[in-house]
Amino acid sequence: MLDPSRRYHITTFGCQMNKADSERMAGILEVMGYEWTEDAFDADLILYNTCSIRDSAEQKVYSHLGRQAARKQENPNLTLILAGCVAQQEGEALLRRVPELDLVMGPQHANRLEDLLEQVFNGNQVVATEPIHIVEDITKPRRDSQVSAWVNVIYGCNERCTYCVVPGVRGVEQSRTPDAIRAEMEELGRQGYKEITLLGQNIDAYGRDLPGATPEGRHKHTLTDLLHFVHDTPGIDRIRFATSHPRYFTERLIRACAELPKVCEHFHIPFQSGDNDLLKAMARGYTHEKYRRIIETIRGYMPDASISADAIAGFPGETEAQFENTLKLIEDIGFDLVNTAAYSPRPGTPAALWDNQLSEEVKKDRLQRLNHLVSTQASERSQRYHDRVEEILVEDQNHKDSTQVMGRTRGNRLTFFAGDINELRGKLVSVKITEVRSFSLTAEPLLRTVNQITPTIAGSRIALIP
Repeated sequence: MLDPSRRYHITTFGCQMNKADSERMAGILEVMGYEWTEDAFDADLILYNTCSIRDSAEQKVYSHLGRQAARKQENPNLTLILAGCVAQQEGEALLRRVPELDLVMGPQHANRLEDLLEQVFNGNQVVATEPIHIVEDITKPRRDSQVSAWVNVIYGCNERCTYCVVPGVRGVEQSRTPDAIRAEMEELGRQGYKEITLLGQNIDAYGRDLPGATPEGRHKHTLTDLLHFVHDTPGIDRIRFATSHPRYFTERLIRACAELPKVCEHFHIPFQSGDNDLLKAMARGYTHEKYRRIIETIRGYMPDASISADAIAGFPGETEAQFENTLKLIEDIGFDLVNTAAYSPRPGTPAALWDNQLSEEVKKDRLQRLNHLVSTQASERSQRYHDRVEEILVEDQNHKDSTQVMGRTRGNRLTFFAGDINELRGKLVSVKITEVRSFSLTAEPLLRTVNQITPTIAGSRIALIP
């Protein structure tokens, strides 16, 4: 029988999908009677929600796990769980490597945590990594933010990028119904949340697996249609979505983002490489020319849109000339942010078995050069904010300066300014940008509270005094 005074701790590695899964599992644990603790060594239940997309992330997991496994040898009542992509990838082999584990569970089983723990409490060591159909989740996540929330719209991925473990660990694409997504957003609106980020490993593939077609012959349910369907959700002021795949990013979607006031002008569209031969080797399904046309179209509709992306340095066989094509793509487009990584061979992926792997020295050199360019460009892109008036959705206190609050522009740039979080949390505040940095801004608030500034976006705002 579960003692309701027990404490839990979750450590999350990796992407937004993992963060959303952790919130749901935390919600399940709290319904079961567990209480959150910041200190992992004070917890009775430890859950590591893992990422296997890079070897470095995987090794961090084993480092954390080793310390808790030693602790369990002294406290057999400690419940030790490994969830997420490493769990799915390694499966039962993890029990041989870390026999102290009570539960190994893949991402598709996040909603089944209570049932799986019941088996653990009955004395079993459990491995749950078999593919399943993800049923609609009726649990209430424990949200890390009081203002912004993740909402999953599609699970899994049908792409077969040669470097990526995601299809193997997260399964095939499974789209939630528009009604289920809207219902979750309406509940979040009632709870006071102001911003929703719609999540999918490959979000612009949303709806391909749902039934129905239009008279024009396209899928009845697409991300574009979903944005129109959820746009007027009461209480929600801002809508974002991630992560997009260039293969499916259409002008119809871009036009909808420009026309729908709540959809923020921020797009995360990974390109991975600026060289067509490498993109073909990666099985990405597009060319750098197509990627450039997507960005040109976005900026044609929304000239000030923020563009972020992902890029890989040192993919197998990458020549210096091919790497320079990636640098040129970045220079030509002008990104607000690029998440970078040196190529890391992952188990079960085709590229990991190729014999044209690059040396660690070459990969490290290229990553450093890539990061330098990205930082320089981010600083240049930030300059456009100086002296501008921006609308900030206040999320939290600045943890490094208690006199300041923090929030984001519509373009997703983190911004700090003086204010009382108890008064401003969840408010849309007009500020004047006074300092710019590569990845954040400082501002001065422009005072006056206004309700219902526009008929299309509800909510309390702080606006410029005329």
